[in-house]
Amino acid sequence: MPARVFGAVDIGASSGRVIAGVVDGGRTTLHTVHRFTNGVRERDGHLRWNITGLYREVLTGLRALAVGFPEVESIGIDTWAVDYGLLDGDGNLLAEPISYRDDRTDAVIDAVHDRIDPQALYGINGLQYLPFNTMYQLVAEQKSQLWDRAAHIVLLPDLLAYWLTGELRTETTNASTTGLLDVRTGTWSRELLTRLDIPRSLLPPLQQPGKQRGILRAELADCTGLSQSTAVTTVGSHDTASAVAAVPATDTRFAYISSGTWSLAGVELAAPVLTEDARRANFTNEGGVDRRTRFLRNVGGLWLLQESLRTWTDEGRNPELNALLAEAATIPAGGPEVDVDDAEFIRPGDMPTRICTAAGLPSSTSPAKVVRCILDSLATAYRDTVREAVALTGAEVEVIHIVGGGSQNALLCQLTADRTGLPVIAGPIEATALGNVLVQARAHGAAPDTLEDIRSMLAQTQRTRRYKPFRRPTVTTGTSATGCRWPLRNLVE
Repeated sequence: MPARVFGAVDIGASSGRVIAGVVDGGRTTLHTVHRFTNGVRERDGHLRWNITGLYREVLTGLRALAVGFPEVESIGIDTWAVDYGLLDGDGNLLAEPISYRDDRTDAVIDAVHDRIDPQALYGINGLQYLPFNTMYQLVAEQKSQLWDRAAHIVLLPDLLAYWLTGELRTETTNASTTGLLDVRTGTWSRELLTRLDIPRSLLPPLQQPGKQRGILRAELADCTGLSQSTAVTTVGSHDTASAVAAVPATDTRFAYISSGTWSLAGVELAAPVLTEDARRANFTNEGGVDRRTRFLRNVGGLWLLQESLRTWTDEGRNPELNALLAEAATIPAGGPEVDVDDAEFIRPGDMPTRICTAAGLPSSTSPAKVVRCILDSLATAYRDTVREAVALTGAEVEVIHIVGGGSQNALLCQLTADRTGLPVIAGPIEATALGNVLVQARAHGAAPDTLEDIRSMLAQTQRTRRYKPFRRPTVTTGTSATGCRWPLRNLVE
């Protein structure tokens, strides 16, 4: 059987790629044909995404895809969650989307909870409280001049798909992060929409991953060089949903950590858990591919490290990440840690100073010690989150899979194994793109039928690394106690 090609548009909060996924028998190989940067910028008093610029980058990537892989059959799109664009009745974007890192929801949280009690809210949407969930953003949006002009609320991957196909839909895994979906029925919650004064007509119909969204518009096929029969296939458009679909697990007794700008740690379930204990522990029930439940908690992620590196670079220090990680690995365990979920760390800015303040460290603390504090804090948060997920669900966990950019950070992976006492399997790095490609491939008859078979295939064909919990040897007099040096590789989102 000849190899088949599927294109993945995979956009994160700091970068994006267009990728060719070549599915050849049981092996999937990824080829990045275009990379581009992403980030928020302040405009009109808000932190906004340049979604129109991202769309231009996507088209550039599709042209490169057509040159290198003209036989591509389908394109799938995934991005981060919760953010959206407003379209008018003619389908025009009213403004560049406001980022979840903007603080506009601070003023409406109490008003939302006055309309619906948090306990009742959790019973409907099953979501972890996060101040930037879409429903809070939309209540804040109601105060803007654009609200009365809006005809459609479109999540960002669906907005890109709309521009490619002319079809308006809302993919279900991303819809589950809005706070407006009934977690039991998988449909828009009439009760929540009514209480929050959000007209149902603003929300496009729902669509499951694996369904065809549409065909690439003829004029775009012409300008990119792709075939006019190229499909746009709905995938797990919340990037974490695609990443979890590509966890290379060989059985169900696993926890996952999708480690990137954010860390999302939890277990996969057949149904949501809506207990009061789960709500108090701030766990979320998000939709997964094949109607699975991703029972997880958002944990502050490598954003703390990324923003620290940016700050040091702006200060002229120009730190080299591998060198910082190597030095951080020599620092003894037991140093100060911070709560990586503290809202103080959400906004861009001078991250090292905020971390030092929270950790009780002097402002003159070396970058390596700040890095070690970040990674120790993340590993502790991972441990606590996995333990709570197991306690709340009764799930059996024998191994932790770390996928995404953080799987390249050997120190973070080893610290996670040490703190949890469980083996960690790191990789694939490109889990999100693999999940994107393989959901498309399955829809077109080129991949196994079940998630379990897809995961088993990935376990046999993708490169991973196993970390065993490390038992520190007894230190004798005169022996350095700086600990073990682990092989370190560059971390990318």
